[in-house]
Amino acid sequence: MKTMNIKEELARTSVELFARQGYAKTSVQQIVDAAGVTKGALYHYFNSKDDLLFDIYDRILTLQHEHLTEIISRGLPAAETMRLVCEDLVSTSIDWIREGTVFFRSQHMLSEDRLEEVQRRRREFNKAFTGILVRGQEDGVFRTDIPIPVLAANFFSDPHYLSYWYSPGGAISREAVAAQLTDLYLAGLQAK
Repeated sequence: MKTMNIKEELARTSVELFARQGYAKTSVQQIVDAAGVTKGALYHYFNSKDDLLFDIYDRILTLQHEHLTEIISRGLPAAETMRLVCEDLVSTSIDWIREGTVFFRSQHMLSEDRLEEVQRRRREFNKAFTGILVRGQEDGVFRTDIPIPVLAANFFSDPHYLSYWYSPGGAISREAVAAQLTDLYLAGLQAK
């Protein structure tokens, strides 16, 4: 196995095992055996099993945050920006549905410092997302009768809940789900 692929294989294998048998029931030995590497190789890339779980979150959030930043930087009107951001969040959540499922079901098992880092990064992401909501309110296109935290939570529940009902390769395409959930959210955001 090439050196560049070892980290990816460890990440892929850990997601597969965490999804199948749970984070708590998966040992480091099982991960290295399934990946076909030594513990030394694992510890070269990750300090612990905790790091493997955090890496799942880091990959998803880094990608989504990069997309969010790029979309906001376009300077489009708030409603159009929100549409693009929401569609992207749903689409990338579907692309990474296994990883997201593992993370959201196991995040409470992260070490305290890793959990604090997750919370910090979520606050940072939420601040950028709610900034779009505030801009839309200031422009008179988004409703002001519901507090911003409730408006944001209303959207984020959709991508977090996908793993309970969405089936990649099923009857509804990823693009259709992203557009439909975004349409529903934006309809509820419209100023009265």
